[in-house]
Amino acid sequence: MEKHEFERQYREATKRGEAAIRRGPRAKSVYYDRKNGRLVVELLNGAAFVVPANLVQGLQNARPEEIAAVEIGPFGLSLHWEKLDADCDVPALLSGIFGTRTWMSLLAAEMGRKGGTVSSPAKAAASRTNGMKGGRPRKSVGR
Repeated sequence: MEKHEFERQYREATKRGEAAIRRGPRAKSVYYDRKNGRLVVELLNGAAFVVPANLVQGLQNARPEEIAAVEIGPFGLSLHWEKLDADCDVPALLSGIFGTRTWMSLLAAEMGRKGGTVSSPAKAAASRTNGMKGGRPRKSVGR
């Protein structure tokens, strides 16, 4: 890469970084609520939000003491776990994005799988009723 191209890219990256700092949201403090397995993030504007730690990419198999070792990254824009080599973006967390696109797809699939195995009295009753009628109704063929 030529020097002038590097300098151009550097200026653009600097502008994007400064804009991100102005836009926020930025973390003021963070701690791990061990009892409930959640990260609690307080923002500079006084708002706070809570995220289940097991949803965050890189934390699903971590021990509580490893999760509790969370640090706030530069300018409050990220959270970092040194021993886990894990990072997450504060604005993305606030938007419900807990990792990469691939991670989010796997997370959604896992949550759907677990949700499908949940049983409740209403679900059991519906299943018995359908069973007495001959099972699940067939899907109708499209027009």
